[in-house]
Amino acid sequence: MSELQRRLGALGEARLLGMRRGIEKESLRALPNGSLALTPHPQALGSALTHPHITTDYSESQLELITGVHAGIEDCLAELREVHQYVYKVLADEGGHGHDERLWVGSMPCGLPTDETIPLGRYGNSNVGRSKSVYRMGLGQRYGRRMQTISGIHYNWSMPGVTSEQYFALIRNFRRHSFLLLYLFGASPALCSSFVAGRQHELQALGNHSFYMPHGTSLRMGRLGYQSDAQASLAVSYNSLESYAASLQEALTRPYPAYEAVGVRNPGGDYNQLSTSLLQIENEFYGTIRPKRVIRSGERPLHALRERGVEYVEVRCMDLDPFVDIGITGGTMRFLDVFLLHCLLSDSPPDTPAEIAALARNQHRVAARGREPGLMLERGAAECSLVDWGAELLDECEPMAAALDAAHGGAAYRQALSAAKIALQEPEGTPSARVLAAMAGDFDHSHVGFIRQRSEDIRREMLARPLSAEQLARAEAQARESLAEQARIEAADTLDFESYRRRYLAPESLLA
Repeated sequence: MSELQRRLGALGEARLLGMRRGIEKESLRALPNGSLALTPHPQALGSALTHPHITTDYSESQLELITGVHAGIEDCLAELREVHQYVYKVLADEGGHGHDERLWVGSMPCGLPTDETIPLGRYGNSNVGRSKSVYRMGLGQRYGRRMQTISGIHYNWSMPGVTSEQYFALIRNFRRHSFLLLYLFGASPALCSSFVAGRQHELQALGNHSFYMPHGTSLRMGRLGYQSDAQASLAVSYNSLESYAASLQEALTRPYPAYEAVGVRNPGGDYNQLSTSLLQIENEFYGTIRPKRVIRSGERPLHALRERGVEYVEVRCMDLDPFVDIGITGGTMRFLDVFLLHCLLSDSPPDTPAEIAALARNQHRVAARGREPGLMLERGAAECSLVDWGAELLDECEPMAAALDAAHGGAAYRQALSAAKIALQEPEGTPSARVLAAMAGDFDHSHVGFIRQRSEDIRREMLARPLSAEQLARAEAQARESLAEQARIEAADTLDFESYRRRYLAPESLLA
Protein backbone atom coordinates (compact mmCIF):
# COMPACT_ATOMS: atom_id res chain seq x y z
CA MET A 1 0.00 0.00 0.00
CA SER A 2 1.37 3.42 -0.94
CA GLU A 3 1.66 6.26 1.56
CA LEU A 4 -1.05 8.08 -0.43
CA GLN A 5 -3.45 5.15 -0.01
CA ARG A 6 -2.61 4.88 3.68
CA ARG A 7 -3.49 8.54 4.21
CA LEU A 8 -6.68 8.08 2.22
CA GLY A 9 -7.70 5.08 4.32
CA ALA A 10 -7.04 7.03 7.51
CA LEU A 11 -9.61 9.68 6.50
CA GLY A 12 -12.60 7.40 6.96
CA GLU A 13 -15.93 7.47 5.18
CA ALA A 14 -17.49 10.09 7.46
CA ARG A 15 -14.92 12.72 6.48
CA LEU A 16 -15.27 11.91 2.78
CA LEU A 17 -19.03 12.32 3.12
CA GLY A 18 -18.38 15.56 5.02
CA MET A 19 -16.91 17.16 1.89
CA ARG A 20 -18.73 20.39 1.06
CA ARG A 21 -18.81 22.50 -2.07
CA GLY A 22 -20.43 25.63 -3.46
CA ILE A 23 -20.26 27.52 -6.74
CA GLU A 24 -19.93 31.17 -7.75
CA LYS A 25 -20.58 31.70 -11.47
CA GLU A 26 -19.98 34.95 -13.36
CA SER A 27 -21.75 35.79 -16.62
CA LEU A 28 -22.13 38.99 -18.60
CA ARG A 29 -25.57 40.23 -19.60
CA ALA A 30 -25.57 40.52 -23.39
CA LEU A 31 -27.93 41.74 -26.09
CA PRO A 32 -29.24 39.50 -28.90
CA ASN A 33 -26.65 40.93 -31.32
CA GLY A 34 -23.77 39.78 -29.09
CA SER A 35 -22.88 43.16 -27.58
CA LEU A 36 -22.69 44.05 -23.88
CA ALA A 37 -25.94 45.10 -22.20
CA LEU A 38 -25.37 48.53 -20.62
CA THR A 39 -28.56 48.58 -18.53
CA PRO A 40 -28.50 48.75 -14.71
CA HIS A 41 -28.70 45.55 -12.65
CA PRO A 42 -32.42 44.63 -12.84
CA GLN A 43 -34.28 45.70 -9.68
CA ALA A 44 -36.37 42.52 -9.80
CA LEU A 45 -33.17 40.55 -9.10
CA GLY A 46 -32.84 42.37 -5.79
CA SER A 47 -29.89 44.21 -4.29
CA ALA A 48 -26.45 43.34 -5.64
CA LEU A 49 -25.10 44.42 -2.24
CA THR A 50 -27.10 42.07 -0.04
CA HIS A 51 -28.73 39.27 -2.10
CA PRO A 52 -27.29 35.90 -0.98
CA HIS A 53 -27.44 34.30 -4.44
CA ILE A 54 -27.52 37.04 -7.11
CA THR A 55 -24.98 39.85 -7.19
CA THR A 56 -22.66 41.51 -9.70
CA ASP A 57 -18.94 41.05 -10.08
CA TYR A 58 -16.83 43.81 -11.65
CA SER A 59 -19.38 45.40 -13.93
CA GLU A 60 -23.01 46.35 -13.50
CA SER A 61 -23.46 44.13 -16.58
CA GLN A 62 -21.72 41.10 -15.02
CA LEU A 63 -23.94 38.89 -12.89
CA GLU A 64 -22.53 36.57 -10.25
CA LEU A 65 -24.76 33.67 -9.25
CA ILE A 66 -23.93 31.97 -5.95
CA THR A 67 -25.05 28.70 -4.40
CA GLY A 68 -25.08 27.82 -0.74
CA VAL A 69 -22.81 25.14 0.72
CA HIS A 70 -23.80 21.60 -0.27
CA ALA A 71 -23.01 18.04 0.78
CA GLY A 72 -24.38 16.72 -2.53
CA ILE A 73 -23.22 17.65 -6.02
CA GLU A 74 -26.68 17.23 -7.54
CA ASP A 75 -28.19 19.48 -4.85
CA CYS A 76 -25.58 22.13 -5.62
CA LEU A 77 -26.32 21.96 -9.35
CA ALA A 78 -30.08 22.06 -8.71
CA GLU A 79 -29.73 25.26 -6.70
CA LEU A 80 -27.49 26.84 -9.33
CA ARG A 81 -30.04 25.92 -12.03
CA GLU A 82 -32.90 27.40 -9.98
CA VAL A 83 -31.05 30.71 -9.59
CA HIS A 84 -30.44 30.72 -13.35
CA GLN A 85 -34.10 30.07 -14.09
CA TYR A 86 -35.13 33.08 -12.03
CA VAL A 87 -32.53 35.31 -13.70
CA TYR A 88 -33.65 34.25 -17.18
CA LYS A 89 -37.30 34.90 -16.25
CA VAL A 90 -36.52 38.41 -14.98
CA LEU A 91 -34.43 39.23 -18.06
CA ALA A 92 -37.27 38.02 -20.32
CA ASP A 93 -39.90 39.97 -18.35
CA GLU A 94 -37.83 43.16 -18.65
CA GLY A 95 -36.98 42.64 -22.33
CA GLY A 96 -39.14 42.91 -25.41
CA HIS A 97 -38.88 44.33 -28.92
CA GLY A 98 -35.81 42.26 -29.73
CA HIS A 99 -33.90 43.54 -26.68
CA ASP A 100 -34.23 40.42 -24.55
CA GLU A 101 -31.01 40.21 -22.57
CA ARG A 102 -29.39 36.87 -22.02
CA LEU A 103 -26.44 35.47 -20.11
CA TRP A 104 -23.27 35.28 -22.19
CA VAL A 105 -22.23 31.65 -21.80
CA GLY A 106 -18.52 32.00 -22.66
CA SER A 107 -15.68 33.09 -20.39
CA MET A 108 -14.20 35.58 -22.86
CA PRO A 109 -16.53 38.55 -23.25
CA CYS A 110 -19.08 39.46 -25.87
CA GLY A 111 -18.59 42.50 -28.10
CA LEU A 112 -17.33 45.26 -25.79
CA PRO A 113 -17.73 49.03 -26.09
CA THR A 114 -14.88 51.45 -25.35
CA ASP A 115 -13.21 50.80 -22.02
CA GLU A 116 -14.72 53.78 -20.18
CA THR A 117 -18.22 52.81 -21.36
CA ILE A 118 -18.16 49.46 -19.53
CA PRO A 119 -20.31 50.22 -16.46
CA LEU A 120 -18.88 49.67 -12.98
CA GLY A 121 -20.92 47.74 -10.43
CA ARG A 122 -23.17 49.98 -8.32
CA TYR A 123 -24.19 49.01 -4.80
CA GLY A 124 -26.14 51.98 -3.46
CA ASN A 125 -25.24 54.91 -1.23
CA SER A 126 -23.97 53.19 1.91
CA ASN A 127 -20.30 53.37 2.81
CA VAL A 128 -19.84 49.66 2.13
CA GLY A 129 -21.67 49.98 -1.19
CA ARG A 130 -19.65 53.01 -2.26
CA SER A 131 -16.39 51.30 -1.30
CA LYS A 132 -17.25 48.39 -3.61
CA SER A 133 -17.74 50.80 -6.52
CA VAL A 134 -14.56 52.77 -5.75
CA TYR A 135 -12.62 49.49 -5.59
CA ARG A 136 -13.91 48.67 -9.09
CA MET A 137 -12.95 52.13 -10.30
CA GLY A 138 -9.44 51.37 -9.04
CA LEU A 139 -9.33 48.02 -10.85
CA GLY A 140 -10.27 49.83 -14.06
CA GLN A 141 -7.53 52.41 -13.49
CA ARG A 142 -4.95 49.70 -12.84
CA TYR A 143 -5.78 46.97 -15.35
CA GLY A 144 -8.35 48.40 -17.73
CA ARG A 145 -12.03 47.55 -17.59
CA ARG A 146 -11.96 45.01 -20.41
CA MET A 147 -9.90 42.51 -18.41
CA GLN A 148 -12.48 42.62 -15.64
CA THR A 149 -15.30 41.46 -17.94
CA ILE A 150 -13.81 37.97 -18.24
CA SER A 151 -16.08 35.46 -16.50
CA GLY A 152 -15.46 32.11 -14.83
CA ILE A 153 -16.62 29.66 -12.22
CA HIS A 154 -15.23 29.53 -8.70
CA TYR A 155 -15.48 26.19 -6.90
CA ASN A 156 -15.45 26.46 -3.11
CA TRP A 157 -14.41 23.26 -1.36
CA SER A 158 -13.84 22.02 2.18
CA MET A 159 -13.54 18.83 4.16
CA PRO A 160 -13.93 18.40 7.93
CA GLY A 161 -10.84 18.08 10.08
CA VAL A 162 -8.46 19.81 7.65
CA THR A 163 -6.09 22.24 9.36
CA SER A 164 -4.82 25.53 7.95
CA GLU A 165 -1.42 23.88 7.49
CA GLN A 166 -3.01 21.06 5.48
CA TYR A 167 -5.03 23.49 3.36
CA PHE A 168 -1.83 25.35 2.49
CA ALA A 169 -0.17 22.04 1.53
CA LEU A 170 -3.19 21.38 -0.72
CA ILE A 171 -2.82 24.86 -2.25
CA ARG A 172 0.88 24.32 -3.04
CA ASN A 173 0.08 21.05 -4.83
CA PHE A 174 -2.89 22.58 -6.60
CA ARG A 175 -0.69 25.33 -8.00
CA ARG A 176 1.82 22.69 -9.18
CA HIS A 177 -0.80 20.57 -10.91
CA SER A 178 -3.53 22.99 -12.03
CA PHE A 179 -2.09 22.92 -15.57
CA LEU A 180 -4.12 19.72 -15.89
CA LEU A 181 -7.38 21.56 -15.15
CA LEU A 182 -6.61 24.16 -17.83
CA TYR A 183 -6.02 21.37 -20.33
CA LEU A 184 -9.08 19.30 -19.38
CA PHE A 185 -11.63 22.07 -18.82
CA GLY A 186 -10.29 25.23 -20.47
CA ALA A 187 -12.97 26.48 -22.87
CA SER A 188 -11.66 29.87 -24.02
CA PRO A 189 -9.24 29.31 -26.94
CA ALA A 190 -10.64 32.28 -28.90
CA LEU A 191 -12.01 35.76 -28.31
CA CYS A 192 -13.68 38.75 -29.95
CA SER A 193 -11.33 41.29 -31.52
CA SER A 194 -12.93 44.05 -29.39
CA PHE A 195 -11.23 42.54 -26.33
CA VAL A 196 -7.71 43.15 -27.65
CA ALA A 197 -8.33 46.41 -29.55
CA GLY A 198 -5.23 48.58 -29.15
CA ARG A 199 -3.33 45.94 -27.14
CA GLN A 200 -0.22 43.92 -27.91
CA HIS A 201 -0.92 40.19 -28.10
CA GLU A 202 0.38 36.92 -29.54
CA LEU A 203 -2.96 35.69 -30.89
CA GLN A 204 -3.63 34.72 -34.49
CA ALA A 205 -6.46 36.20 -36.56
CA LEU A 206 -9.34 33.81 -37.24
CA GLY A 207 -12.24 34.64 -39.53
CA ASN A 208 -13.99 37.94 -39.00
CA HIS A 209 -13.41 39.82 -35.72
CA SER A 210 -11.95 36.81 -33.88
CA PHE A 211 -8.51 35.88 -32.61
CA TYR A 212 -7.33 32.55 -31.24
CA MET A 213 -4.46 30.26 -30.33
CA PRO A 214 -4.60 27.06 -32.43
CA HIS A 215 -3.73 24.86 -29.43
CA GLY A 216 -5.02 27.26 -26.76
CA THR A 217 -7.06 26.00 -23.83
CA SER A 218 -7.88 29.00 -21.64
CA LEU A 219 -7.01 32.49 -22.84
CA ARG A 220 -8.81 33.59 -19.66
CA MET A 221 -5.94 32.13 -17.63
CA GLY A 222 -3.21 33.28 -20.03
CA ARG A 223 -1.29 36.49 -20.62
CA LEU A 224 -4.39 38.42 -21.72
CA GLY A 225 -6.51 37.20 -18.81
CA TYR A 226 -6.33 37.92 -15.11
CA GLN A 227 -2.68 38.95 -15.14
CA SER A 228 -0.86 41.97 -13.85
CA ASP A 229 2.75 43.06 -14.24
CA ALA A 230 2.51 44.80 -10.87
CA GLN A 231 1.25 41.63 -9.17
CA ALA A 232 3.88 39.55 -10.94
CA SER A 233 6.37 41.22 -8.58
CA LEU A 234 4.53 39.51 -5.69
CA ALA A 235 6.14 36.12 -5.03
CA VAL A 236 3.48 35.14 -2.49
CA SER A 237 4.55 32.09 -0.54
CA TYR A 238 1.99 29.44 0.37
CA ASN A 239 4.26 27.66 2.83
CA SER A 240 2.18 28.69 5.82
CA LEU A 241 -0.66 30.96 6.85
CA GLU A 242 1.99 33.23 8.40
CA SER A 243 4.10 33.57 5.22
CA TYR A 244 0.99 34.07 3.06
CA ALA A 245 -0.44 36.69 5.40
CA ALA A 246 2.91 38.52 5.61
CA SER A 247 3.16 38.67 1.79
CA LEU A 248 -0.35 40.07 1.48
CA GLN A 249 0.08 42.47 4.41
CA GLU A 250 3.03 44.02 2.60
CA ALA A 251 1.12 44.34 -0.68
CA LEU A 252 -1.91 45.83 1.11
CA THR A 253 0.01 48.48 3.06
CA ARG A 254 3.08 49.53 1.03
CA PRO A 255 2.43 52.37 -1.45
CA TYR A 256 3.12 51.41 -5.06
CA PRO A 257 4.64 54.26 -7.12
CA ALA A 258 2.51 53.82 -10.25
CA TYR A 259 -0.67 53.86 -8.17
CA GLU A 260 0.55 56.75 -6.02
CA ALA A 261 0.82 58.71 -9.27
CA VAL A 262 -2.90 58.07 -9.91
CA GLY A 263 -3.83 59.16 -6.38
CA VAL A 264 -6.81 58.16 -4.25
CA ARG A 265 -8.88 61.11 -5.52
CA ASN A 266 -8.81 63.22 -8.65
CA PRO A 267 -8.60 67.04 -8.53
CA GLY A 268 -12.40 67.24 -8.63
CA GLY A 269 -12.64 65.17 -5.45
CA ASP A 270 -13.98 61.96 -7.05
CA TYR A 271 -12.35 58.71 -6.04
CA ASN A 272 -9.92 57.00 -8.42
CA GLN A 273 -9.25 53.99 -6.16
CA LEU A 274 -9.49 52.89 -2.54
CA SER A 275 -5.76 53.15 -1.85
CA THR A 276 -2.36 53.56 -3.52
CA SER A 277 -0.91 50.25 -2.31
CA LEU A 278 -0.08 47.38 -4.67
CA LEU A 279 -3.38 45.76 -3.68
CA GLN A 280 -6.34 47.93 -2.66
CA ILE A 281 -7.96 45.03 -0.78
CA GLU A 282 -7.36 41.29 -0.46
CA ASN A 283 -9.68 40.31 -3.34
CA GLU A 284 -7.47 42.14 -5.82
CA PHE A 285 -4.82 39.44 -5.51
CA TYR A 286 -5.23 37.11 -8.48
CA GLY A 287 -4.49 33.44 -8.14
CA THR A 288 -5.68 30.05 -9.37
CA ILE A 289 -6.74 29.14 -5.82
CA ARG A 290 -7.29 31.06 -2.57
CA PRO A 291 -7.47 30.15 1.12
CA LYS A 292 -10.77 31.48 2.46
CA ARG A 293 -12.76 32.02 5.63
CA VAL A 294 -16.29 33.40 5.96
CA ILE A 295 -15.93 36.95 7.26
CA ARG A 296 -18.00 38.86 9.78
CA SER A 297 -19.62 42.18 8.95
CA GLY A 298 -16.94 44.83 8.34
CA GLU A 299 -14.09 42.36 8.89
CA ARG A 300 -11.03 42.19 6.64
CA PRO A 301 -10.53 38.75 5.02
CA LEU A 302 -6.88 38.63 6.12
CA HIS A 303 -7.88 39.29 9.73
CA ALA A 304 -10.43 36.46 9.56
CA LEU A 305 -7.80 34.05 8.23
CA ARG A 306 -5.23 35.06 10.84
CA GLU A 307 -7.68 34.85 13.71
CA ARG A 308 -9.68 31.74 12.82
CA GLY A 309 -7.66 29.89 10.13
CA VAL A 310 -8.56 28.56 6.70
CA GLU A 311 -12.14 27.29 6.38
CA TYR A 312 -12.21 26.32 2.70
CA VAL A 313 -10.38 26.84 -0.59
CA GLU A 314 -11.68 28.72 -3.63
CA VAL A 315 -10.65 27.22 -6.99
CA ARG A 316 -10.54 30.09 -9.49
CA CYS A 317 -9.18 28.65 -12.75
CA MET A 318 -12.35 27.09 -14.20
CA ASP A 319 -13.79 28.48 -17.45
CA LEU A 320 -17.49 28.57 -18.21
CA ASP A 321 -18.40 25.52 -20.29
CA PRO A 322 -20.48 26.95 -23.16
CA PHE A 323 -21.86 23.49 -23.99
CA VAL A 324 -23.61 23.30 -20.59
CA ASP A 325 -26.67 25.34 -19.58
CA ILE A 326 -25.25 26.43 -16.20
CA GLY A 327 -21.57 26.37 -17.16
CA ILE A 328 -20.40 23.28 -15.25
CA THR A 329 -21.36 19.60 -15.07
CA GLY A 330 -21.57 17.17 -12.18
CA GLY A 331 -18.75 15.21 -13.81
CA THR A 332 -16.47 18.25 -13.70
CA MET A 333 -17.34 18.84 -10.04
CA ARG A 334 -16.60 15.21 -9.20
CA PHE A 335 -13.25 15.45 -10.94
CA LEU A 336 -12.46 18.57 -8.90
CA ASP A 337 -13.32 16.69 -5.69
CA VAL A 338 -10.93 13.87 -6.66
CA PHE A 339 -8.22 16.31 -7.76
CA LEU A 340 -8.45 18.39 -4.57
CA LEU A 341 -8.35 15.25 -2.43
CA HIS A 342 -5.19 14.19 -4.28
CA CYS A 343 -3.67 17.65 -3.67
CA LEU A 344 -4.53 17.34 0.03
CA LEU A 345 -3.09 13.85 0.57
CA SER A 346 0.06 14.02 -1.60
CA ASP A 347 3.43 15.11 -0.24
CA SER A 348 3.74 18.89 -0.62
CA PRO A 349 7.24 20.29 -0.23
CA PRO A 350 7.65 24.01 0.50
CA ASP A 351 7.50 26.35 -2.47
CA THR A 352 10.40 28.60 -3.49
CA PRO A 353 10.55 31.83 -5.52
CA ALA A 354 12.09 29.83 -8.39
CA GLU A 355 9.25 27.30 -8.35
CA ILE A 356 6.61 30.06 -8.14
CA ALA A 357 8.11 31.65 -11.28
CA ALA A 358 8.21 28.28 -13.10
CA LEU A 359 4.56 27.59 -12.25
CA ALA A 360 3.56 30.93 -13.77
CA ARG A 361 5.43 29.99 -16.96
CA ASN A 362 3.73 26.58 -17.04
CA GLN A 363 0.33 28.22 -16.62
CA HIS A 364 0.92 30.58 -19.54
CA ARG A 365 2.28 27.77 -21.69
CA VAL A 366 -0.77 25.54 -21.13
CA ALA A 367 -3.25 28.40 -21.47
CA ALA A 368 -1.83 29.33 -24.88
CA ARG A 369 -0.57 25.97 -26.19
CA GLY A 370 -1.98 23.22 -23.97
CA ARG A 371 -3.17 20.93 -26.80
CA GLU A 372 0.06 21.27 -28.77
CA PRO A 373 1.44 17.75 -29.44
CA GLY A 374 4.49 17.03 -27.29
CA LEU A 375 4.15 20.19 -25.19
CA MET A 376 6.78 20.23 -22.43
CA LEU A 377 6.41 21.78 -18.97
CA GLU A 378 8.97 22.69 -16.33
CA ARG A 379 9.09 20.13 -13.52
CA GLY A 380 11.83 20.84 -11.03
CA ALA A 381 15.17 21.11 -12.82
CA ALA A 382 13.94 19.08 -15.80
CA GLU A 383 11.21 19.23 -18.43
CA CYS A 384 8.33 16.78 -18.68
CA SER A 385 5.61 16.37 -21.28
CA LEU A 386 2.17 17.59 -20.22
CA VAL A 387 0.61 14.26 -21.26
CA ASP A 388 3.08 12.14 -19.25
CA TRP A 389 2.80 14.30 -16.13
CA GLY A 390 -0.97 14.45 -16.45
CA ALA A 391 -1.23 10.66 -16.87
CA GLU A 392 0.88 10.14 -13.75
CA LEU A 393 -1.41 12.44 -11.73
CA LEU A 394 -4.58 10.76 -13.04
CA ASP A 395 -3.24 7.31 -12.16
CA GLU A 396 -2.51 8.55 -8.64
CA CYS A 397 -6.10 9.81 -8.39
CA GLU A 398 -7.63 6.34 -8.87
CA PRO A 399 -7.77 5.42 -5.15
CA MET A 400 -9.46 8.78 -4.36
CA ALA A 401 -12.14 8.22 -6.99
CA ALA A 402 -12.71 4.66 -5.75
CA ALA A 403 -12.96 5.79 -2.12
CA LEU A 404 -15.47 8.54 -2.98
CA ASP A 405 -17.57 6.06 -4.99
CA ALA A 406 -17.47 3.62 -2.08
CA ALA A 407 -18.69 6.35 0.28
CA HIS A 408 -21.43 7.69 -2.03
CA GLY A 409 -22.38 4.49 -3.88
CA GLY A 410 -22.22 4.08 -7.64
CA ALA A 411 -19.33 4.76 -10.00
CA ALA A 412 -19.72 8.47 -10.85
CA TYR A 413 -16.33 9.53 -9.49
CA ARG A 414 -14.47 6.81 -11.38
CA GLN A 415 -16.41 7.75 -14.53
CA ALA A 416 -15.29 11.39 -14.14
CA LEU A 417 -11.67 10.24 -13.78
CA SER A 418 -12.02 7.92 -16.78
CA ALA A 419 -13.35 10.80 -18.91
CA ALA A 420 -10.30 12.88 -17.91
CA LYS A 421 -7.95 10.05 -18.96
CA ILE A 422 -9.61 9.86 -22.37
CA ALA A 423 -9.40 13.65 -22.83
CA LEU A 424 -5.70 13.60 -21.97
CA GLN A 425 -5.03 11.17 -24.83
CA GLU A 426 -7.62 12.65 -27.22
CA PRO A 427 -7.30 16.45 -27.13
CA GLU A 428 -10.01 16.91 -29.77
CA GLY A 429 -12.53 15.94 -27.07
CA THR A 430 -11.56 18.80 -24.74
CA PRO A 431 -13.93 21.80 -24.45
CA SER A 432 -11.33 24.15 -26.00
CA ALA A 433 -11.01 21.96 -29.11
CA ARG A 434 -14.80 21.55 -29.32
CA VAL A 435 -15.24 25.35 -29.20
CA LEU A 436 -12.88 25.83 -32.16
CA ALA A 437 -14.52 22.98 -34.08
CA ALA A 438 -17.99 24.45 -33.55
CA MET A 439 -16.79 27.94 -34.57
CA ALA A 440 -15.31 26.47 -37.77
CA GLY A 441 -18.29 24.25 -38.55
CA ASP A 442 -21.24 26.62 -38.40
CA PHE A 443 -20.08 30.13 -37.54
CA ASP A 444 -17.41 31.03 -40.08
CA HIS A 445 -14.80 30.96 -37.29
CA SER A 446 -16.65 33.70 -35.34
CA HIS A 447 -16.24 33.59 -31.57
CA VAL A 448 -19.13 35.99 -30.99
CA GLY A 449 -21.28 34.12 -33.53
CA PHE A 450 -20.79 30.79 -31.76
CA ILE A 451 -21.24 32.02 -28.18
CA ARG A 452 -24.19 34.20 -29.23
CA GLN A 453 -25.98 31.14 -30.64
CA ARG A 454 -25.16 29.02 -27.58
CA SER A 455 -26.42 31.84 -25.34
CA GLU A 456 -29.70 32.02 -27.28
CA ASP A 457 -30.15 28.23 -27.27
CA ILE A 458 -29.58 28.05 -23.51
CA ARG A 459 -31.88 31.03 -22.91
CA ARG A 460 -34.65 29.25 -24.82
CA GLU A 461 -34.07 26.00 -22.89
CA MET A 462 -34.17 27.82 -19.55
CA LEU A 463 -37.37 29.72 -20.33
CA ALA A 464 -39.01 26.45 -21.39
CA ARG A 465 -38.46 25.14 -17.85
CA PRO A 466 -40.13 27.71 -15.61
CA LEU A 467 -39.87 27.71 -11.84
CA SER A 468 -42.70 26.26 -9.78
CA ALA A 469 -45.03 28.74 -8.06
CA GLU A 470 -43.29 27.97 -4.76
CA GLN A 471 -39.80 28.50 -6.20
CA LEU A 472 -40.87 31.75 -7.84
CA ALA A 473 -42.43 33.08 -4.65
CA ARG A 474 -39.26 32.25 -2.73
CA ALA A 475 -37.04 33.98 -5.31
CA GLU A 476 -39.22 37.09 -5.36
CA ALA A 477 -39.25 37.24 -1.55
CA GLN A 478 -35.44 36.99 -1.45
CA ALA A 479 -35.16 39.86 -3.93
CA ARG A 480 -37.52 42.06 -1.87
CA GLU A 481 -35.76 41.26 1.39
CA SER A 482 -32.34 42.08 -0.11
CA LEU A 483 -33.59 45.52 -1.19
CA ALA A 484 -34.98 46.14 2.30
CA GLU A 485 -31.67 45.05 3.83
CA GLN A 486 -29.76 47.48 1.58
CA ALA A 487 -32.06 50.28 2.71
CA ARG A 488 -31.43 49.36 6.37
CA ILE A 489 -27.65 49.46 5.81
CA GLU A 490 -27.89 52.86 4.11
CA ALA A 491 -30.05 54.27 6.92
CA ALA A 492 -27.65 53.02 9.61
CA ASP A 493 -24.52 54.77 8.27
CA THR A 494 -23.15 57.52 10.48
CA LEU A 495 -19.56 57.98 9.27
CA ASP A 496 -18.65 60.07 6.24
CA PHE A 497 -17.15 57.98 3.43
CA GLU A 498 -13.57 59.22 3.75
CA SER A 499 -13.49 58.36 7.47
CA TYR A 500 -15.00 54.96 6.68
CA ARG A 501 -12.39 54.32 3.98
CA ARG A 502 -9.49 55.23 6.27
CA ARG A 503 -10.81 53.11 9.12
CA TYR A 504 -11.44 50.07 6.91
CA LEU A 505 -7.99 50.27 5.29
CA ALA A 506 -6.07 50.89 8.52
CA PRO A 507 -3.15 48.42 8.71
CA GLU A 508 -4.19 47.26 12.18
CA SER A 509 -7.48 45.93 10.73
CA LEU A 510 -5.41 43.19 9.00
CA LEU A 511 -3.92 41.84 12.23
CA ALA A 512 -5.42 39.05 14.29
